[in-house]
Amino acid sequence: MRGPAASGPDVEEAVESAFTSLRLDDELFSTWKPDSLVSRVRRGEVALQDSGPLLLEVAELCDEARRRTRGAFSAWLPGRDGIPEFDPTGLVKGWAVQRAFHALTARLAAVGSHDLLISAGGDVVLGCARTDTPDWVVAVEDPRDRSRALLTLRMRAGAVATSGTAARGQHIINPDSGRPAAGLLSATVVGPDMLWADVYATAAFVDGSESAAWWGPNTDFVGFLVNDDGTTATID
Repeated sequence: MRGPAASGPDVEEAVESAFTSLRLDDELFSTWKPDSLVSRVRRGEVALQDSGPLLLEVAELCDEARRRTRGAFSAWLPGRDGIPEFDPTGLVKGWAVQRAFHALTARLAAVGSHDLLISAGGDVVLGCARTDTPDWVVAVEDPRDRSRALLTLRMRAGAVATSGTAARGQHIINPDSGRPAAGLLSATVVGPDMLWADVYATAAFVDGSESAAWWGPNTDFVGFLVNDDGTTATID
């Protein structure tokens, strides 16, 4: 956060509220916590249509993401015995962070003019309310050598999201095969908001260069792909 009043009780309260929102979303949507609402839906204890407004909102966004990416993104992934299970993980982080960013931006506007950046697991959403500050500088790591930058971006608003194997190994599942996606080391997407940048990064990692087939409508987003052999490609 940057601004003349970047500290103080009002700002600290606004920031803590953002963290609280993210923690509550994690309690609701975590697939790792057995008592979360998503885990109860996955076990069949709660029907998805009865799960409440937030989970239904995310489920509808997941359906829209599937349509936009022609199935490269899906919240229904093969689970036990190959039976599809609801897993909104690939969308919900971007959704939660974008929500927190909007709420924090609104609260900070009441106490002064601030530039704001939120980093969540290496993905970044940012904005500049001031005109007397330099651009934010966002470095995207090289998946072949995480000590080096693949890209350096100067931005005043928007989001950067990366999906890949460098940090967490082969954790991104191809919805068609039910197996880890292969062919890329990373897919980075830059665009106006975190939710869709995160979705498109996941889908682009699954589809690789074939993402160009569904990318056309996403005119506000740019994708940077790193292939297994280290070559790169851009999708816009």
